Amino acid sequence: MTSHTAWPSSPRPVATNAQARSTSIRVAIRAIDPLVVSGLRAMLRPAFGIDLVVDGEEADVTVAVTDDSGLHNLLSNITVSRLVLIADDLRHGELLAAIEHGLIVLVPRREVTTKTRLLQAISDACEGRGDLPAQQLGAVLEGMKQLQEITLGPRDLKLSGLSPREIEVFRLLADGLDTGEIAEKLMYSERTVKSVLHGLMSRLGLRNRAHAVAYALRHGLI
Repeated sequence: MTSHTAWPSSPRPVATNAQARSTSIRVAIRAIDPLVVSGLRAMLRPAFGIDLVVDGEEADVTVAVTDDSGLHNLLSNITVSRLVLIADDLRHGELLAAIEHGLIVLVPRREVTTKTRLLQAISDACEGRGDLPAQQLGAVLEGMKQLQEITLGPRDLKLSGLSPREIEVFRLLADGLDTGEIAEKLMYSERTVKSVLHGLMSRLGLRNRAHAVAYALRHGLI
C-alpha cells in the first residue's frame, strides 16, 4: 500500500480564520482507551487543515482505534459517514460491521507511526477514496459475490438493490419517455410500468420523475 503526504511542506498563502475553517477537515477521535485519544489528538493538533471536534456528528471524518475489547462498543458510538479505522486482524464480521458504520480507510496499526500516514488516511476518507489492505479488500469482494449469489440473485436483484426491469425503466425515463412509451418499448402494460415506478419512488424516497432520473444518474444506474 502506498501513501503520500496529504499536506505538502511547500510554502502556502496565509489563510484567514474564516478561510481555514471553511477548508479544514473536521476530525473526531474515538478509542476505548482515553490515552490513545489524547495521543492522537496531540499528534493532529498542530496539523494544518485539521479541525479537531468532540461531537462526532459534527465531524467530516472519524478516526477510530480498536483494542482487545473488540469493535462493537467502539462502533456503537460512531454515526459519521466517513470512518478511518486503525486496527489489525479484523474478522470478516467485524469488517462488515465497520463498513456498515462508514468505513472508508483501514490502516494497520504498524503504519500509524507518523503524522503523515494518518493525515493521508484522513484526506482519503474525506474525499471518499477507499483504502483497504489487500487481504481485507479480497474479503469484501468475496462477500459481495456471496451476497449476489445467495441473496440478491434468487430475488432477481443486482448489487444496486434494483431489478433489471427497474433499471431499464429508469433508463427509458431518463430518455424522456412517458409511461405509455415505456410500456410499448418494454412490451409491458401501462399498469405494470406504473407499478414499477410507484415501487421505485416509494422504496427510494423519490418525489417525482425528475428526482428519479437525478437519483439514477447520481448512483451510476444509467
